[in-house]
Amino acid sequence: MLIQQILQSCILGIGMLGIPVLVGSLFDGLFSHVDAPLPRLLSRWISGQMLLWACFQSICVPMILRKLRFSKVVYVYCALTAVLMLVAVGVMVKRKQQCRGSLRIVQERTWLKKRRNRILWGLFGAILLFQLVQAIRLTYADWDDAFYVAISSITAESDSMYQILPYTGGTTGLEARHGLAPFPIWIALLAKLSGVRAVSVAHVVVPVVLIAMTYGIYCLIGLYLYNGSGEKLPLFMIFTELLVLFGNYSIYSAENFMIARSRQGKAALGNIVVPVLFLLFLLLMEKIQLEKKISLSYWCLLFAVMLSACLCSTMGAVLADLLLAVAGGCIVVGYRRWKLLLPLGVCCLPGGIFLLLYLVLR
Repeated sequence: MLIQQILQSCILGIGMLGIPVLVGSLFDGLFSHVDAPLPRLLSRWISGQMLLWACFQSICVPMILRKLRFSKVVYVYCALTAVLMLVAVGVMVKRKQQCRGSLRIVQERTWLKKRRNRILWGLFGAILLFQLVQAIRLTYADWDDAFYVAISSITAESDSMYQILPYTGGTTGLEARHGLAPFPIWIALLAKLSGVRAVSVAHVVVPVVLIAMTYGIYCLIGLYLYNGSGEKLPLFMIFTELLVLFGNYSIYSAENFMIARSRQGKAALGNIVVPVLFLLFLLLMEKIQLEKKISLSYWCLLFAVMLSACLCSTMGAVLADLLLAVAGGCIVVGYRRWKLLLPLGVCCLPGGIFLLLYLVLR
């Protein structure tokens, strides 16, 4: 039993940490201010997860509409993930060959050299550990769990997707609002691959990983806000944690979703996808100000984030497009970069397509 649990934990760790970090190496060099090992690792993890979520959304929704078996989604997704991993390894090998003549050792920034910084980062780590423990220890089932977590469990056990009504166990037709945002199916995928029950994955594994990822995103945002300086970053992260700790003023607040309902797609939308969009907006403005070329990898990552928003919630398709239209429009007008309208419009396509599908299927 112990060996089985260790094996299951290793599979989940590889699936939610190792593979995203490897796939995220495709976007190396995209983010500035992340030349230190830890921020680079965070940027790989976050961008890799966005790409994997986008791939899952593009695979799963067509199969749901065609009423195919869940096992086919698992096979196709694993095959596509393997291809992405091979491509990432090939790109990494090519980069090492190109940089062999000018190899340099990247030193960690002086974040931990001062005693004050060590104390602050230690405090941040203690508060983060407290939040992760409380997210597991005080987990509870709300009214959404009666549908979303039940869908994950039914999908993993019955090999069908949205064909069984979780409330009664009877057959049902596809409801567009849920079928076009299959975040519970992603949780079922993790459960199927690892052998862990979907309920345990939803209430234990997903909260720990997604809460940690949320703080990783804020860490990268803080690096941009402070121009790569690590002196003020720990204070920024601690104040962010305090806002989360005391943000339970409503069951609909982002902080409540982050700690108490992180297993739901709406929480991933508000706490992960939207902050990543703001991070990408900061990156875009920085590249424009410094007159740097906006690479194809940037637009690919932005497109993947927009697809990830559709995975989390059907509402995410509208909100992400609206956010991109407003922020992108302000950037285009403010900097007078009219050529950006075309790639920004292309990145809005996923939300528009899934919104159209929703209107048709409804």
